Parts: sequence; structure tokens; C-alpha cells
Amino acid sequence: MAWLIIGTTATAHAGATLDRIKAAGLLPCGINIEEPEYSTQDAHGNHMVLDVDICKAVAVAVLGPNAKFTVKSFRDEQDALKALKSGEIALLATGSPDLLNTANTGLGFARPIFYDYQAFFVNKTMGIASPKDLAGKKICFLGGTEIETQLTSYMQREKIKWLPFPFQEEGEMEAALVTRNCAAITADVSQLGYERLGFKGVAGNFEILPDVIAKDPLAPAYTLDDPQWATIVNWTVEALIQAEESGVTQANLAEMKKSDDEAIRRLVGVHRGYGQLVGLDDAWAAGVIEAVGNYGEMFERDLGSGSVMKLARGANNLWTQGGLMYALPMR
Repeated sequence: MAWLIIGTTATAHAGATLDRIKAAGLLPCGINIEEPEYSTQDAHGNHMVLDVDICKAVAVAVLGPNAKFTVKSFRDEQDALKALKSGEIALLATGSPDLLNTANTGLGFARPIFYDYQAFFVNKTMGIASPKDLAGKKICFLGGTEIETQLTSYMQREKIKWLPFPFQEEGEMEAALVTRNCAAITADVSQLGYERLGFKGVAGNFEILPDVIAKDPLAPAYTLDDPQWATIVNWTVEALIQAEESGVTQANLAEMKKSDDEAIRRLVGVHRGYGQLVGLDDAWAAGVIEAVGNYGEMFERDLGSGSVMKLARGANNLWTQGGLMYALPMR
């Protein structure tokens, strides 16, 4: 009876998106490269490496180890979301799960896969170690953006008197920081990480403070007209996080298939029947881990210490390490 219920559930949730992807033999996936010269609506930096890994993970989940996927780049988030709604892409690797993008839009988001946030990028040679040290000093930002609004609100809450120094062009703003015409730049951490790369030999004089001015998370996005597809995307993210929680990596995956831990057995497909609940085979999550590693491996390779960005994990750590990453149970 249990097997009958599982089989019936999988059939009942069958959706057109998975059928189209299997028929085409590839996943059409979108990434937002967020060109600041094109649009100032987005505050994130270029997180293309992470996005490609997300595209790959979902493609492998549905098409297996030899999965193919196409990546279409968009210059800002609104263009990417329009392509998602039109069916030009089946998945947007990362988008902003905010009120504007989720209220009656027909779009859904998985859990955040990157907790980006607005922060301060400061000149350490000016004796700045915390936002309080910015009192009476100039702070650079792109004017007329949400970044400015959030900065103003934060400084009011923290009762810090500061001097606004708005810019319309990022290069000029960065030059003002290097020449000590302003004490800090504020933007999303993903943007600040790329700005720091351009400082090269003097990069050591600057650091990103851990204080959160405003939250700006990123999550995989899909349309809400296909519940099965939403389930597959959601649980691909959960599987990546669960793999890190359980210590399953690219390197030890084969050994972990011998584990007696029931959470691991379900994750890697040793315990049969769980893949059918999402319309996939039982080895789908194991294939994802083999292709991209667990969440921690992805983060370190794409954004963290193993990347050019060198971003601290912070809120993107596992919940057991003081972060927000907490996998829903596979049961």
C-alpha cells in the first residue's frame, strides 16, 4: 500500500516543465549579471559563478550525470524575471525574493541560497573598525537607489550623524574611497567583493565590515504554475544543504553510501522510494553532490576563501556554526 501511495503521488504531481526539459535534453537557465551601467535597480554584484553551479545542480537532478543546460545572461533582474514568466527560461538561478517580486507575480522562490546583505566597505587607514567610527565622515553610495534609502534608515536607527556623498558612477565612487575623499562605500557584499578586486596592491587597506545595514537574499526562482517543478528546485537546494550537514562531499560520496545514518541513506538514494516523491530517480541527489559538491563546497569555491571574492560565510554558514542554513528533513 505504501508503494502504491508513493507511485500515485508522483504521478499526480507530474508537470509539464519536467516533461519539456526531458524532451529537449537540456535545462534553459538564466543568470543575472547585473551590469551597474545598465541599471541601478539591483544592488548585488556579479555572482555568475554561483549561478552557473545552481543551474548545473538542477540540471543534473532532472537529467542525470551527463546533463546539459544552457545559460542565458540578463543585464538586470527585471529582464531575467520577464524571461522566466515568458517561458524563455525554466529557472532563474538567483533572484530577489522580496515583496515586489512575489506579490501576485506568479513567481515562486526556493529558500535563499545566498544571504547577501548591504554593508560598509571601509578604509582601515582612517581608523574605522565599526559603523560608529563613521560619525562625522563622508559615506559614498550610488544616489537615487534603494542602497541610499537603506543607508539613511540604518544611520537613523543607530543614531550616527554622517555626511552623504552620492555618486552616479561606480568608478568615481571607488576612486573617492581610495583617495580618502570618503571613509566608506556602502553596497551589497557581493558587489563590494568585486570592487575590492580592483584595488589590487592596496586592497589590504580596505575591509568589509560584518555589520548588516539591510538584508538582500538571493534564491532560485521559478513560475508557480507547475508544483512539481517548484518541488524539484526547492529540494535540490535542500539536498545541497543537507549534504553539508551530514558531511557528504564530492570526495566521500561513494563511502557515504555505506552509511547507517538514515538521513544520509535517504539523501544518497540507498533508501529507495524517496526520488519518486519528486518525480525523479532515487539517485538524483547523489548525482547533484557528485557534480557540484555540497553547499559548503559550492560557497567556498564560488564566493568564499577558494574564490576571487574571498567573502566570509557569515549568515551562509550552517545553523550549527551560527549561520542560517538549515536543511528541511527528508522524511
